Amino acid sequence: MNDLEARELRYFVAVAEELHFGRAAQRLGMTQPPLSRAIRELERRLDVRLLERTTRQVTLTAAGEVLLRDARTALDAITAAGRRARNAGRPAPLLRLALKADNDAGLLPRILSTYQREEAAPAVELVLGGRGEQAQALRDGRADVALLVSPFDDRGLDVEPLLTQPRLAVLAATDPLAARSSLRLADLAGRRLPDGTPVGEDGPARPYDAVDRTRPQTARPQAARPELVAGTQQPVSDLTQIFRLIELGGVVCFLPTWVTRRYPLPGIVYRPVSDLQPATLAVAWPQDARSPAIAAFVRAAASVVATDAERSTAGAGR
Repeated sequence: MNDLEARELRYFVAVAEELHFGRAAQRLGMTQPPLSRAIRELERRLDVRLLERTTRQVTLTAAGEVLLRDARTALDAITAAGRRARNAGRPAPLLRLALKADNDAGLLPRILSTYQREEAAPAVELVLGGRGEQAQALRDGRADVALLVSPFDDRGLDVEPLLTQPRLAVLAATDPLAARSSLRLADLAGRRLPDGTPVGEDGPARPYDAVDRTRPQTARPQAARPELVAGTQQPVSDLTQIFRLIELGGVVCFLPTWVTRRYPLPGIVYRPVSDLQPATLAVAWPQDARSPAIAAFVRAAASVVATDAERSTAGAGR
């Protein structure tokens, strides 16, 4: 069997993700017949069926699921190789740092200051992205190192935890639950996360979660006015929008303590949730990285956190 080609893997991934040859062809900018022929040829060369096709649907076989996982990894590696080579070939290579705004626990200025004192410290380029994009940016070569909040997909990454803090429920000041000093996830039973998962079934496990009130809830006080229902067509992730919806009574969200400290808002209250998974800030980088600049950044991040811990311990002992 000849080696697989990147073009074949891209074709297969498009079909496997769309589960529709027409949509996959449109995504690839080609017509459907040559795409169908390419997939059949790939199956012939591998001597295995990757897709089950009927007139109504396309589904992945067990072999197809394995190839999809490995093909994504391989394509990421190919893309990353090109991006990393281009960065290394610059007259002045950069250390590309991926992060989401507000997800540095206020540590980034001091980390950068400490990092710049290292000998192997090229200039830092910030790669800003949305929630959950940082790990993928490391895998596909858009970034060299990242600050990100657990849990996240750590495939192919080395990770150094930096800081763990509770997440708090963010409520409207007029919400009946705001009168309590502490909550449990059961108090939010029946409310849903942006992906439709009810609170309590799966977590919430992510650092930012908005929960709308589009479903009936148990033991909920009678509303004095019609409730605002958040639109569910698209998950809301912008903090400004989330805070506004919370204030209007439309959603609830959960934020790490380090984020809530930055946003003291008059119409919002923050309450601890005793059984809510905490948020851990970590620094991550590709497992195969052998970069002195990455090592210098990781040392700087660990040093800043260690210094804060020592000061906290010394203060508590007084």
